[in-house]
Order: sequence, then C-alpha cells, then structure tokens
Amino acid sequence: MRKYLFCENGFVEKPQWLPNCWVNVEQPTENDFDFLENHLKVPVSFLHDIADDDERPRIDTEGDWLLTILRIPVFEKDKAITYTTVPIGVITNNEIIVSVCYRSTAMLSDFIEYTRRKSITVPNKYEFILRLIYSSAVWYLKYLKQINNEVTNAEKELQRSIRNEDLLRLMNLQKCLVYFNTSIRGNEMMISKLPKIFHEKDYQNPELLDDVMIELRQAHNMVNIYSDILTGTMDAFASIISNNVNTIMKRMTSLSIILMVPTLIASFYGMNVDIHVEKIPHAFSLIVFFSISLSAMAFVIFRKIKWF
Repeated sequence: MRKYLFCENGFVEKPQWLPNCWVNVEQPTENDFDFLENHLKVPVSFLHDIADDDERPRIDTEGDWLLTILRIPVFEKDKAITYTTVPIGVITNNEIIVSVCYRSTAMLSDFIEYTRRKSITVPNKYEFILRLIYSSAVWYLKYLKQINNEVTNAEKELQRSIRNEDLLRLMNLQKCLVYFNTSIRGNEMMISKLPKIFHEKDYQNPELLDDVMIELRQAHNMVNIYSDILTGTMDAFASIISNNVNTIMKRMTSLSIILMVPTLIASFYGMNVDIHVEKIPHAFSLIVFFSISLSAMAFVIFRKIKWF
C-alpha cells in the first residue's frame, strides 16, 4: 500500500505522485513494486536490501540515489516477542523521496498526523530523515515505558507464585530490550554520517540534529537502565528458585530420615531371631512408643537447625 504525501504545513495526502512529494510504501504489493521500479526508477537492489529483516542501519548510494536504512520499533501483539524492530528504507533523489517498510507500523501514521497537527514544514530530504529518526526515538521511549510496565506486572505475578510462563515472559522482554539497544545504537552511528553527505548550507539544521541526538541518547540510556534492572530481576528470581529447591530438598531429606527411624526398628524386630522382649507385657506398644520418641527427637533436632 502506498500513499502520496505532499508537505503543506504537514504532510497532506494527494491522489497521485507529484515531484518532491513523499511516497510512503508499507507492506508493498506487486503493483507498488512495479510503480517504484518502472515509474520512479528506484534501484531494485535497494528494495531487496530493505526486505532483509536483519538489515542494519546504514547509508548506501547508487548513481544519484541515496538509500538510508533505519530501524524503527514495532509492536506485534500475537507473537512471543511483542516488541521488536524492523528496517525502513528512505530512498531519495533530486525530486523523489520514497520510504519503504515491509511491515505496517503505528509510527509512520503517527508521524504523518503529528506533522499535520503541528503544521510542520519539511524543506528538504535531510530534514525529513532527521524528523523520521526523531519520531522513531519517541516511539522507542513509548514502547520502553510499556515494557517496564510489563516487567513490573510480571514481577508481581512471580511474587505470588513462580511459574514458567512468567519467567519466559521476562526472558522475551529481555530479548526486546536487546533488539532495541542494538537498533538505537545503529541509528546513532548512522545519523553521525548524515552531515558528511548533506554538507551543503541549505541542508544545515543544527538545532534539529541536536534534538534528535538528545532523544536517541535518552532512549539508549533508558534501554540500558531497564536492561540492567531486568537482568537483576532475572538473577534474583533465579536465586529464589534455587533457594526454594534447596529448601524443599532439605525438608524431603529430613522427612525421609524421620520416617527411616521407625522403619529401621521395625526391620530389626522383623528378623527371624530371638528379640528377648516377646515375654514382656505390652512389648509392641513399648516398641512403637520408642520409635515415635526417636522420630520426635529427630524432628526437634531438624527444627533447631531449620531444616523444617
């Protein structure tokens, strides 16, 4: 699906392509590929690069074309790893700006709506790329807060009862943070190369560049903080699980020893030999009482050493 967006105090959708308008393509179809390749003459190699889910943020050129690949956050509710990142390619020429993403994301629609709400004018492709990175950083921060809330909820569930599902949930959230951390670092490295490409005076906007770098650093710092917290939480619960297993094993061992005492005595008196007490009145009751006393003594000892 593609949209033609022209900047008029915000990006306004047009019925057809115009020079210097933004062609936004999400989940491209064969018709979209045909338009990009045959009408706009977009290099096919660029489209193939963007299709790779593991593509890292980078800049590439081919003739007069410039490819800028970013990684933006997405939320996928029906998958085990709900928060991840996907590549989006910004392909630019003298009169053409094309963005291609093989996933449908909430970030792009929000970015378009934000430019309309704030009546933002994007004068050139350099500023367009910067604002797109700025929007991605904002969405990284938004998803990071949601991840932190999910970690808090999972911790509360684990405090009530430790279940494998909750531990797997924390592990998947930790993977999300790893993906975010790698993608944000890649975007930071990529954005540092843009001023060398767009070095003309018309492209300079140091204030916007500073704002973008601040948002990216903040997102990076938050990822590191949440990752450290989650790692500590996982280690703490792993220690708790190990401690619980040790406690259960101690109790089972203690119980086995307590039950072993009357079993041992009964085994002795079950031998086919003279036991010298068969003529004593109430011998059976005395043996049972003696066995119970030894078991009680063992129980008291284990209670003192906190094995029970």
